[in-house]
Amino acid sequence: MKSPITEQEHRPWWQQPLSIIQPNMQVKDTAKINPEKLADQIMEMGANAMVFNTGGIYAWYSSQVNFHVHNGYLSRDSDLLRELIDSCHQRGIRFIARFDFSKAEDSVYLQRPQWFARKEGGQPDIIGATRPGHWPLLMSTCINGGYRNEELAVPVIREALERYEIDGVFFNAPGYVFCQCSKCQEKYRGLYGADLPGTSAELEPDFAARCFDDNLGRMYQEIKTVRPEVPMILYYNLHRDHLEKRVSITDMLCTEPQDVLSLGHTRIPEFWQPALSIKVGRSVPGRPDPFGIIHSCPGMDWRHTGLPPAEYRFWLSQIPANGGQLWHSLTGIPDTITDKRILRTVREVNTDAAKLASYMDGAQPVCQVALLWNADRSAEGLAEALIHKQIPFDVILPEQLASVDLHRYQVILLPEGCTYPPDFAKTLHEYVSQGGSVFAEGQLPVEEKQSKSLMADLFGITGEMQESEYLFASYLRFESSAHVGIDTPKGTNPLQRELEETELIPHRGKVMYCQPIDTDVQVLATLVPPFSPLESVGAPPERASLAVKQTDLPLALLRTLGGGKACYLPFSLSSLIQEFKLEEHFRLFANAVDLLLDGKATVSVTAIPGLQLTVFRKDDELLIHLVNGAGRRPLSSVLPLHDIEITVGSGEGSPAGEAEALITENLLKTQWVEGELKINVPRLDVWECIRIPLLI
Repeated sequence: MKSPITEQEHRPWWQQPLSIIQPNMQVKDTAKINPEKLADQIMEMGANAMVFNTGGIYAWYSSQVNFHVHNGYLSRDSDLLRELIDSCHQRGIRFIARFDFSKAEDSVYLQRPQWFARKEGGQPDIIGATRPGHWPLLMSTCINGGYRNEELAVPVIREALERYEIDGVFFNAPGYVFCQCSKCQEKYRGLYGADLPGTSAELEPDFAARCFDDNLGRMYQEIKTVRPEVPMILYYNLHRDHLEKRVSITDMLCTEPQDVLSLGHTRIPEFWQPALSIKVGRSVPGRPDPFGIIHSCPGMDWRHTGLPPAEYRFWLSQIPANGGQLWHSLTGIPDTITDKRILRTVREVNTDAAKLASYMDGAQPVCQVALLWNADRSAEGLAEALIHKQIPFDVILPEQLASVDLHRYQVILLPEGCTYPPDFAKTLHEYVSQGGSVFAEGQLPVEEKQSKSLMADLFGITGEMQESEYLFASYLRFESSAHVGIDTPKGTNPLQRELEETELIPHRGKVMYCQPIDTDVQVLATLVPPFSPLESVGAPPERASLAVKQTDLPLALLRTLGGGKACYLPFSLSSLIQEFKLEEHFRLFANAVDLLLDGKATVSVTAIPGLQLTVFRKDDELLIHLVNGAGRRPLSSVLPLHDIEITVGSGEGSPAGEAEALITENLLKTQWVEGELKINVPRLDVWECIRIPLLI
């Protein structure tokens, strides 16, 4: 029987706004699933797609593929999977089949041991061997072996797609697991002409990715052969994936910024993780908005309870506020979930997101700043500062450098440790000469002689640079405007804004000793060297005087080149931000960006700790998202923010003078001040989106 769901003519369903709920089912609860009721509950919670177990570790249908272990709790008198799919389709809900071929029961291992991952000494990788209760053992399968490829996974995919009206396919836990089986040894030798190393740390850097691409590329090929219209969804990782290659073997991307509170307060995920994960996923053009998978629990070891509601809403809201799509991962179905706070929070956030879906559908970020992403702590530190200081930004992936138009942005940020293509220094030089601005920190990793010379010239420093030892008890000193030759309205150093009452701020770490090439380069800050070894910094005050109060060793340089500017900090500001989170370091960074923007941000907002700002444009409207994460995490309650002022300039067109809060459905008070539109948001609980019409 054909599904009553029909495609819209202009684009397939998976390219339209989606909200997913994934009930992660325990097989022992199979009998508690009422397909009609579950579909009603999914719809009532605001989702239009459901991800549900289909095959892999267990078949949730009567599979004919040999060694595809059946869920032993399925009724023999009905076809639960078909009933679920039909119930979803009757309500306009898409059914996405979840497959997990990463593990299999020990019963399979006993019959096909060659399919499984091998640790040192050839032993299988057993998952949960000491798990209490009556359960079979689970064992990791090899990504290059038969289970994950032609002998089981491929026929299972073919069987499920041919038998059921599945709308989409999602692979759970599809990653590479280090394995020393003969298949892996043979593949490694064929690729690199060397024996497979004894540890994962010794592998060639691209081996895991090549295994992943080969395996999932084969899955993609099979899906498109059997049902070309069915999309495939694959994970991406914030730190290690080549996204432009990833999108060649999948239709949609998802990421999983878990809020793992069970790590303990000192190690909980950073507040920016959902926002940054979505920004990275959106960096590949021409793709559907990425999904952000948010688990309802505060850690998998506590997966049967929920996150604190205030923390949960804050984490969830960052996904759509940064242009992503919500994917709720729940442990069980509503009837088995005992923490009802989870269901309420999912429903409330989905309700808010639904109000914005038509506005955000096809909207594009409005960003004057772009961060070159190197998947390292330095990029994370600058991203944290950008989000903390409410500076909207895009992410540029390393593989995009050869093709991206840098002139879309007014400022390009280069975190320490970036690697560049050979001609990138020349590209940057031309970009700045034509009016763009660049910020860089720390050691400049350019090895080729001509590029190194160009990069040094760009920032106005001599080619001779020397790295210091690790410095403790040192400071950054703001140089006076008279000293650096800057004419500002208040006669102050622009990096010292809101820090006027202090001459020194803390510094720690290594410094690249350098000197400006000529007097046209402005030295905005200098190094005050350590006044003491670390073990004696607490000695009596008479021994704590500064040995040298001022040097000519730069810690911040500014060069004007053509129509643009280049700002260089020969130390790692990102490391200071990540390690100490002092307001002085955040402020220094925000001042540097403001200097490079000439103080002309398209959209700015009242600087409030915990407030996040993102800006999108669709046709003749601006969409400004505010997310409130104020308070000590994990958030135990919502701390409302009051009287937030948004300032909109004319960078994206002339505002019409109106503003509407789309979630609370209120018109906001506005006024014109010196050619800028000021908007007052009287109260922000967790998330709001303000729509501002633009005059054409």
